[in-house]
Amino acid sequence: MTIMLFGAIGTLISCSIISAGAIKFFQKMDIGPLDIGDYLAIGAIFAATDSVCTLQVLNQDETPLLYSLVFGEGVVNDATSVVLFNAIQSFDLTNINPRIAWQFICNFLYLFITSTMLGVVTGLLSAYIIKKLYFGRHSTDREFALMMLMAYLSYMLAELFYLSGILTVFFCGIVMSHYTWHNVTESSRVTTKHAFATMSFVAEIFIFLYVGMDALDIEKWRFVSDSPGTSVAVSSILLGLVMVGRAAFVFPLSFLSNLSKKSHAEKICLKQQIVIWWAGLMRGAVSMALAYNKFTSLGHTHLHGNAIMITSTITVVLFSTMVFGMMTKPLIRFLLPHPKQEMRATVSSDPTTQKSISVPLLGDNQDSLDDLGGGLVPRPNSIRALLTTPTHTVHYYWRKFDNAFMRPVFGGRGFVPFVPGSPTERSSDNQWK
Repeated sequence: MTIMLFGAIGTLISCSIISAGAIKFFQKMDIGPLDIGDYLAIGAIFAATDSVCTLQVLNQDETPLLYSLVFGEGVVNDATSVVLFNAIQSFDLTNINPRIAWQFICNFLYLFITSTMLGVVTGLLSAYIIKKLYFGRHSTDREFALMMLMAYLSYMLAELFYLSGILTVFFCGIVMSHYTWHNVTESSRVTTKHAFATMSFVAEIFIFLYVGMDALDIEKWRFVSDSPGTSVAVSSILLGLVMVGRAAFVFPLSFLSNLSKKSHAEKICLKQQIVIWWAGLMRGAVSMALAYNKFTSLGHTHLHGNAIMITSTITVVLFSTMVFGMMTKPLIRFLLPHPKQEMRATVSSDPTTQKSISVPLLGDNQDSLDDLGGGLVPRPNSIRALLTTPTHTVHYYWRKFDNAFMRPVFGGRGFVPFVPGSPTERSSDNQWK
């Protein structure tokens, strides 16, 4: 819920502040004709974060909660920015009235909710197929290929129905990590873990290469060569708005999130809030892609104002990535000099899962209560419990529903029968009981 609070609500707040600031400052500058739709698009473009640099520095084992918040908020943020941008593009916002504003809100909610539900349904479908159909259980190659193709299917369906592919893939991945990943053999788990990590690393390299090569496109820079001061001013204003917009939701929403947590270890301290704020200051490939989608035609720019926005986006991406990125490691060392050594997230009390490959998304204190022994929090028995410990209460009832209805149908940790002859790391007949 904290990730969704930061990634969805926080992105909307950041987009609003950036758009309002752009209207206030850019209308006083000679950068070309921009309408209200362009300003809203600028807010969506620069609300998209890139947390790669921070994630490379953070240690998932030492700070599992902080790592999960930065990673999850970054992904949901990108998805929300794309959905918001698509909603802005689908409306003529030159003449805003209550009816158009209501249609815009409904369209945004439609894209967000349907993309999320499509990802969840596709993830459950993949879990059910792999659990019930055993044609691939004796082959690591087939299991891995089936998992990858089912994940890719969610993206293709999102594109087919004009939804957000990023948001669909994100929630499909959450569902697959909770159900599908536990339905395959252990050799397939090891293979999928390292294969997807490798593909992710290679994809990030290609993204940075593309952004770096695109910065050398001379055509855009020629349009702004007669007004370098304006281009620098626009880039500086955008950087300032990004920092203000980021701070406007990280600290207030962290305060609201802490109100629902009674344990001090689960609260987001001020130093962690600063790290989360800093992690979202960098802009990357999503901002570049949205800027080119809005301000270019087939990759070419023929208007002075559009060229300024493209070059300013490139400047913000390069400056934030290089300068802020280089300062990330010293900042985290200063704020978190001796991070608390918590129990490794790979250790589970469930004897049915190998420690070497059990990787919960949110660490040990956020994982299943049943997987961790079950007695970590008192069992809620009234509405008062929901009001005093909402996170634990909702988690407890969700786990009861998950164990009673979802896991028996879709599989998951401890709910998949052992299949003789499957390639496993152990030969015990009671492995999956």
